[in-house]
Amino acid sequence: MSYKLNKKLVNLVPYDPIMGEYKIRLDANESCFDLSSELKDKVNKAIAKVDFNRYPDCLAKKPIAAFSELYGISPDLVTAGNGSDELISVITSCFFESGDTLVNVSHDFSMYGFYAQLYELNVETYQKNADLTIDADKLIAFCKEKNARGLIFSNPCNPTSVGLDRDSVRKIITSLEDTLVILDEAYMDFWDQSLLDEVDKYSNLLILKTCSKAIGMAAVRFGFAVSNKTVTTALRAAKSPYNSDSVAQTIVSEILSEKKWLTDCRNVIISETKKLYDGIMTINEKYKAFDAVYETRTNFIFIKTDKAKEIYEYLLENSIAIRFFGGNIRITAGTPEENAEVLAVLEKFFTK
Repeated sequence: MSYKLNKKLVNLVPYDPIMGEYKIRLDANESCFDLSSELKDKVNKAIAKVDFNRYPDCLAKKPIAAFSELYGISPDLVTAGNGSDELISVITSCFFESGDTLVNVSHDFSMYGFYAQLYELNVETYQKNADLTIDADKLIAFCKEKNARGLIFSNPCNPTSVGLDRDSVRKIITSLEDTLVILDEAYMDFWDQSLLDEVDKYSNLLILKTCSKAIGMAAVRFGFAVSNKTVTTALRAAKSPYNSDSVAQTIVSEILSEKKWLTDCRNVIISETKKLYDGIMTINEKYKAFDAVYETRTNFIFIKTDKAKEIYEYLLENSIAIRFFGGNIRITAGTPEENAEVLAVLEKFFTK
């Protein structure tokens, strides 16, 4: 007999991002800002000092110190990971046992359920309201009904851009004391409802942060998990010892120390996202183009429309890549020039 894959692997297919060369890429919620030539020179000089024959710092002390300084939290509460994806994988594989129930929500980041099922957890999905908001009381009741050992969701949400206010999130955490609440704040740099400065007040809260969005280092693959000391100690013990390489640690340490540059980039992204939203709303009012355009708390716009596939393909034909989700599209805010071109092509679509 030949070797056969087990049932949880046999139907898996590799992640398939949009392939090809496009003039404008607004499909992955990346920052529209690359590093300046001055910052690249600074990073290159720092990398030149790396001892390539040595293993990296297993606790990533320098990037954690820079992250903690940037966000005003204790480095003792922070774990570094090879992107948020690795941290999600470690958390779902190690903080729960086979058969435990993890609650996610719909719509939300698909990798939460993917990793949970891969590690043989029972995944129960809470359905959001019709306007894509979360009713905190209903979510709490759902978790209790399902006897959830964990709850995971993004806030603000990817892909919907809808956010849940701080008080509602606090209510969820305090009402589910024996449930680990994994709160993904990947896009919270664009909003003001973070619980990062309160994380050590709770025994059951774990917050994820990324360097791939507002910080603009998607190429580096670096993320952080923030929690109380007990959870942090367990997570540091469970992760691979050398999970982030020395080059990545060096780059992240240098860029996270550039507070003014990061603030300036974030402010421009927020401003350009608002302009893109306003432009899309103008098109919507003019042509009655969409079923819904959701108010954004992120760096992208989420749109519900029965013309989603047509719009997606038309933009690709014009060398603009966005994200297509069945009856929805998601458009990341780009540079002022990129946003202007997207709006012009959308206008052309509805007048053709």
